Amino acid sequence: MLTRLASGLLRLPPARARVTLRRDIAVRVRDGVTLRTDHYAPDPPDAPTVLIRTPYGRGGPMRLLGRLVAAHGYHVVVQSCRGTYGSGGAFEPLVHERADGLDTLDWLRRQPWYTGAFGMFGASYQGFVQWALAAEAGDELRAMVAVVTASTTRDSTYAGESFSLDTVLTWAELLQAQTVPWLARQWELKRGQPRLAAALAHLPLAEADRIATGVTVPFFQEWLRHHTPDAAYWRDRVFDSRLAEVRAPVLMVSGWHDIFLPAQLADHAVLRAAGTPCRLTVGPWTHGSPGLLLAALREGLDWLDTHLAGRRPVADTAGVRVHVGGDGGGWRVLPDWPPPGERSSWHLHPGAALRPEPSTESPPDRFRYDPADPTPSLGGPLLVAQRAGPVDNRPVEARPDVVTFTSAPLAAPLEVVGPVHADVYVRSELAYLDVFVRLCDVDPRGRSWNVCDGLVRLWPGRFPTDDTGAVRVPVPLWPVAHRFAPGHRLRVQVTGGAHPRYARNPGTGEPLGTAVTLRAGWREVLHDPAHPSAVHLPVP
Repeated sequence: MLTRLASGLLRLPPARARVTLRRDIAVRVRDGVTLRTDHYAPDPPDAPTVLIRTPYGRGGPMRLLGRLVAAHGYHVVVQSCRGTYGSGGAFEPLVHERADGLDTLDWLRRQPWYTGAFGMFGASYQGFVQWALAAEAGDELRAMVAVVTASTTRDSTYAGESFSLDTVLTWAELLQAQTVPWLARQWELKRGQPRLAAALAHLPLAEADRIATGVTVPFFQEWLRHHTPDAAYWRDRVFDSRLAEVRAPVLMVSGWHDIFLPAQLADHAVLRAAGTPCRLTVGPWTHGSPGLLLAALREGLDWLDTHLAGRRPVADTAGVRVHVGGDGGGWRVLPDWPPPGERSSWHLHPGAALRPEPSTESPPDRFRYDPADPTPSLGGPLLVAQRAGPVDNRPVEARPDVVTFTSAPLAAPLEVVGPVHADVYVRSELAYLDVFVRLCDVDPRGRSWNVCDGLVRLWPGRFPTDDTGAVRVPVPLWPVAHRFAPGHRLRVQVTGGAHPRYARNPGTGEPLGTAVTLRAGWREVLHDPAHPSAVHLPVP
């Protein structure tokens, strides 16, 4: 009855089968560790299997998900990753997922109800474990539903070669809170918010995990130590090297303000080039938006019905569907990602202006960045949905360490769909610095809504310096689909950081985890003919 009620409320297809749940099955893997597993069996039992491997527990919302998918006519196997929710061993993010996934597949093959075909489903870390297994699963893997996830987390962890502090520390706190029952966990998370806020503001970062959670978190310490681009630590913790070998059709669902969006779109490009059938949906969502999860469930069931169960025709299942934000936007169907189009460049000018044509001779804009009072981050791609997404940026734009450049009101709509990047020429009295660029939509009331952004970390020699001491900093921003309505204005922010979304740059070059000395310094943003700072927008 509960399953039928939930299906009705969520507007899912009607249930096809009764479901029997068998809990806490012991699945033994190659090193002797036991992984606790639940099996939701449909009646009749002749059905393909959907595998969900997760570090987030098998109760609460996961139990409802298991029943909903099983009632739709699938065996659903929900397994706790090692070191979580009764499974043996220690949880080491990404380390054991390939081997444990393959051993679980071997276990499936020995079950009398297994038909020789399975699919995988899951969001975030539940997607990482899919990519860990996908290239080696063979023809038995018939479909994947990969939601707000990617085959590699390294570049998202060190976005722009900075450190995604808010995401990583918040995730560490969420994992630690899961050591208590689900209902008690909600109270624990609420009670832990002041501790998390204190930890995000603390230096050195190597002590932040103990402040946030009360314990030392091994992976947090390791991620602080192994942050350089050539760190060997990450080689067996990313799964993109064999991505082109994946042949199972893949449904990808993401949001414009998701933390993994750039990496997920890179995966989509590799799969498309390899000829793997895939569908991409990107909506107006953050990492944990309820709308995202509901859309993923609806589209995921359709994808499984088509490619795993064979209940629907396979033709025309690929494609790209995106939601265009802003006034007058809405859903669009595209031939591919990115869509074909041209580039519209908007140049930084003196007097805080933003114009399509390059600037003439003009003095640079100057600001002082102080890591002891770091420029705060507002909204954007964050792990926790309540703090993520579009936010009115006027409070941060009023700070003296933020320079802004604003266009005249638009006479006609401007629709921007695709990758966005900026070239910003800077001079700095310090060799260690960050450059943060954000594009905003300013409405007729003056509210400045963030659309997309990006940050790049600099150190000596990363980019060449010209004779004037200026450096051209290429800044990839988050991809976008947005319509700037007539009467609205474009605004570009440039500053020295976005804390605590990104760890502050101390300005000293000290190691990420142990830095405590903070150096303030002046920055100049240049916009003369020799240094044409601009943001480049894709226009279909």
